[in-house]
This record gives sequence, C-alpha cells and structure tokens, in this order.
Amino acid sequence: MDRPTLEAVAARAGVSKSSVSRVINGATTVAPSIREVVLRAVRELGYVPHAAARNLATRRTNAVALVVSDPPKGLVSDDPMFSAVVRQASRKLEAAGKQVVLMLAGSEDSRARVARYVAAGHVDGVMLVSMHGADSLPATLARRGLPIVSLGRTNPAVPYVDNDNPGGARLAVRHLLRQGRRRVATITGPLDMIASQERLSGYTDVMRETGHRSIVAIGDFTRVSGADAMRQLLQDDPALDAVFAANDLMAIGALRTLRETGRRVPDDVAVVGFDDIEAALYTTPALTTVHSPMTDWATATVDLLLGLFEGGSGEPVLLPAELVVRESA
Repeated sequence: MDRPTLEAVAARAGVSKSSVSRVINGATTVAPSIREVVLRAVRELGYVPHAAARNLATRRTNAVALVVSDPPKGLVSDDPMFSAVVRQASRKLEAAGKQVVLMLAGSEDSRARVARYVAAGHVDGVMLVSMHGADSLPATLARRGLPIVSLGRTNPAVPYVDNDNPGGARLAVRHLLRQGRRRVATITGPLDMIASQERLSGYTDVMRETGHRSIVAIGDFTRVSGADAMRQLLQDDPALDAVFAANDLMAIGALRTLRETGRRVPDDVAVVGFDDIEAALYTTPALTTVHSPMTDWATATVDLLLGLFEGGSGEPVLLPAELVVRESA
C-alpha cells in the first residue's frame, strides 16, 4: 500500500493541509475540535510524519551531540565514571525523543570536525563531557548560539552542572585530620581541568587553616599516575600518614604502591578518594571516598539542556558532596 500522505489526512479530517501540519508539529494555536478530528484521521489512516520534512518545517533535527573529550592517555575509556555518565545521559535524551550523536573530541582535528558538524545544523544542542581548561571547543560552540551545556564547569559562557569539588575535598581532608593524621598529602588530577583545580584548592584551604604543610603530587586521573605519584610522595616524605587522591582511580593506584612498599592501610597511611565508583567497594581495604552521584549528575545536565530548548535561563547546578567512610580511612 502507498504511504498515507498529509493530503489524505486533510481530506479524511475535512480540514486544510496547513491545519494538519500545525497539529502534527505540535502548534498550540489549533482549536481542540480540529486537533481531535485530525488525530482521529491520523490513527485511522496510520499516517506517520516524514521526519526529514517535519524537521525542515520546524527547523529541528531532534538530535543532540554528546561530545566527550578523550585525551591521548584514554581517561574516558579507562574511567567507569564516564561510561556511567554517557549511558545515563543517552537514556535520558532518548526518553525525551532526542537522537544521541556521540562524538569524541580528543585532538585538534576531531575538535574541528565537531565544530563543523554542529555549525552545519545537524544537531539542536550539545552536551559536553570532560573538557579541559585549555580546550577551545566550548567557546567555539557557544558562539554558534546553539543550546549547549557542560557536565562540569568549563567556559563561563556555557551553563553547567557540577559537583561541589572544593567542598568534597574539604570533607575528605578534615576527616583525615580528625583521625589524628598530621602529614596529609594529595594527588591532584590534571591541573588544566577545573575539577582538579577546585579539589586541590579544597585541600590547600584546610591545610592552611589548620596550620599543616601541603604535600602535593600531580596525577592525571589514571591508576598509573596515582601509583607513580604515591611512590614519589613516599620518596619525598617517608613519614607521611595520609593521602587524599582527587579521584578513585588514582586512589586505587596509590593503594597498590602502598601495598608494594609494605605500608599498611589505614594503619600506616590512610587513603581517601573522590567519585565513589563501584570499584571503591572492592579494593583491599574498601576505599573511603567522596560520593559523586553520576546518575544524578548526568540527569541534571540533560534536564538543563532540555530546559534551554524551552527557553530556560540555564542557571548552573551544583550537586552536594558527601563523604562515604570505609576501611581505608
């Protein structure tokens, strides 16, 4: 059978083709009586709107670009936090009728490709994940005037949802000091990321306020960097008795180094991470960490984007921090 047409629906409903088009495209100016007869005709004929034609009429693609910065060391592929975020965001967007286009932006060429794709009008909006501070892509996309949000704070022009990074770090460090730890070190994430900067500032704030010396090693949010940084910290200060790692993967790497060097956790060195990934439950000992609600984080970011589609203000959202105490501290 031939596919039912807009004209056939109009003839069955006894209304104009333009009235049918307005009903199908969700116009609010159509009288309820006309809407009812049109929808009845649509059901009776089994009419399915032609997606390309409808998108042309509404100037909507119903597609969203989920842009993930994937640096050369493979942070995104290595960190289960990001897979959880991408999975939840995709589910939420698809439930809202949006097609998700996943794009990786880990090089200059890929960032330029993303910018061209967005500029060509293939998507209605953009959700950014894991952007670094020096990354020009958020500013480039923001200039397009398209709805854009970020999971984590990036460019000032981009609305965002983020954790209370400094607050979470302060909770972790104060917990260690209350336990009587006096030589508390930290392993930072990459310092071109705002989350890393904020977690470091939370650590240094508490150390300064309490009169303790800051002991800092720089990591890159991977297990290997956590293990290497812990080894360096022990060489520089063999008497340190606690470490706050800016994410759980680095904390897991630090636990391995401590075990290899004969340090008992938490007897000799207490360890606290940040994120509360599932693996934190299964380390030996189980990892004390700052809970970062990944599902809530992704959901709130999608809600922020959907709100922008409807003319929302795009006010930033800050999620509260919570310390989950387990055996490592």
